Amino acid sequence: MDTLSFDSADLDLTEDFLSRAYARMRIGSSTPEAGRARIRRSAIAPVSIDEIALDFEMSYSVTPLGRVCLGTVHEGTVRDHRFQGVEDSFGPDDMMLFAPPDVPYSGRICHARYTVTMLDPALLAQVAAGPDGARPVRLTGHRPRSAAAARRLSHTISHVRDHVLADPETADHPLVAATAAQHLAASVLAAFPNTALAEPTAADRRDAHPAVLRRALAFIDDHADRPIAVADIAAAAHVTVRALQYAFRRHLDTTPLAHLRRVRLAHAHQDLVTAGPDGASTVTEIAARWGFHHPGRFAALYRDTYRRSPHTTLSGG
Repeated sequence: MDTLSFDSADLDLTEDFLSRAYARMRIGSSTPEAGRARIRRSAIAPVSIDEIALDFEMSYSVTPLGRVCLGTVHEGTVRDHRFQGVEDSFGPDDMMLFAPPDVPYSGRICHARYTVTMLDPALLAQVAAGPDGARPVRLTGHRPRSAAAARRLSHTISHVRDHVLADPETADHPLVAATAAQHLAASVLAAFPNTALAEPTAADRRDAHPAVLRRALAFIDDHADRPIAVADIAAAAHVTVRALQYAFRRHLDTTPLAHLRRVRLAHAHQDLVTAGPDGASTVTEIAARWGFHHPGRFAALYRDTYRRSPHTTLSGG
């Protein structure tokens, strides 16, 4: 896990920091002496979440970021935001895609407090497939589909920030980091218009036979202790992501990731049993080891499955 922070009233220092933290950019202000720039970042390799406060009006012109970059305004405004034929302005509670990863953008931030969430574009392909399975998945709109979709994504971002990135020991678990990143990517695709083709094609339906399912289940069983995505499972089963998802839905009435979660839960259960009351591991440590980063949600899932609390199992009850 990585963190960084910045606090300065010097415009040149702010421009240098922003260029290093995001992409090469030019900034300006008619009133730079009026306030400060404050930035705090928490990150795991494919995802970063920044809390930014600018106490002045700042213009910006940014080269392509190479990452999916989302903004959520809490106070103040973002005005005259432009990229590739798009021009818009944003106020409190608005969420936006600043620009596609390969496109420059510009605009003005006016006395604003906002969150910037960035993720590797490859994450989108880990949880969904493009129209032909080869081209990368891209977001096609700069605003969420609806206010409700924006709220759901904002809740996911807050959850990742507060329950994963806020705890370095939790964030450093490989399965926790991978699970959180994939959950965020799936939430982004659920919120923004995109090129992912969710419904299986005729070929996908033909490929969704039991042999595919057996290969997928074997891969999950053999790799449950490693960071794997839907795309990895599909590749191991020699089918598209859509065919894989359809096979799980048709034959098991579940999803690949839900089944992976159940397999990991079973491993966590076994670790709780073998650790015993005199063991050095805690419930939280065992849960994180298997990718469960929220102790309360892990406990609820565990009780639903095993009809007792994880603490009871650990204590030998």
